[in-house]
Amino acid sequence: MGRIAGVTRAETRERLLSAAADEFARRGYDGTRVADIARAAGVSNGALYAHFDSKAELLVAALRAHGRRLLADLFDADPDRPVVELLLAIGRWLPKRRDARAHLVVEALVAARRDEEVARPMRDYVGERADWLAGLMRIAQAGEEMDPALSPNALAHLCLLLGMGSALIPPDMHAVGDEEWAALLARIVAALAPPAPAAALHGRNTMKVQIDPKRCQGHGRCYDLAPGLFGEDDEGYGTVLGDGTVPEGGEQEARLAGANCPERAIDVLGEA
Repeated sequence: MGRIAGVTRAETRERLLSAAADEFARRGYDGTRVADIARAAGVSNGALYAHFDSKAELLVAALRAHGRRLLADLFDADPDRPVVELLLAIGRWLPKRRDARAHLVVEALVAARRDEEVARPMRDYVGERADWLAGLMRIAQAGEEMDPALSPNALAHLCLLLGMGSALIPPDMHAVGDEEWAALLARIVAALAPPAPAAALHGRNTMKVQIDPKRCQGHGRCYDLAPGLFGEDDEGYGTVLGDGTVPEGGEQEARLAGANCPERAIDVLGEA
């Protein structure tokens, strides 16, 4: 086997990356031989080395090409979507079952602890992901979605820990209910929101929320972000729980829900 007739160099590289992702996910880094990847891609060992200098380089390249990057994909698809909403969407996905390729990052991280040849490109890869996430956090802070006093680098590190760490605990090892997980995420996001103005705190006992049913389109962001304040009716449209009075400690959730409603159907009353 050599170069495949009628296949471009770029197509051969993609064949190798796809085969590498499958082989590493199935056999693990240590259990995968270069020959296994070349055979799966339908090329010779020499053809593989024409594209990649080592198995370590191929592992990280496969992770870059075929690793799960849902947050980046969602952001690219809708860059005007609120960052907090993107984070919540990905956060809700974290406990779900994944395909084998989604665990490439686990193989890469484990291999990096034992092999400096893998560790070097993995440090670059993780650093790039952290820089991108920190930039996203700065966008959220500039848009008053997150407290500007928080370190973007620390926020990015938290996202890396959650995202990469979630691959280690699949649902067959430990599962969590969708509703309880969403409620926890909403509480965490609310804690990251900008602090309430002092004037608003003095008048907090008058804060209430209400939904305009004519504007509500049933996106459900209100009860995802503030499950203690909003619910859904039989058709999936948002409803206010009780009389809409915001209890002490729920101010940030109320503001977050109001700011993330696409139709601006939520009114937060009693703000100074």
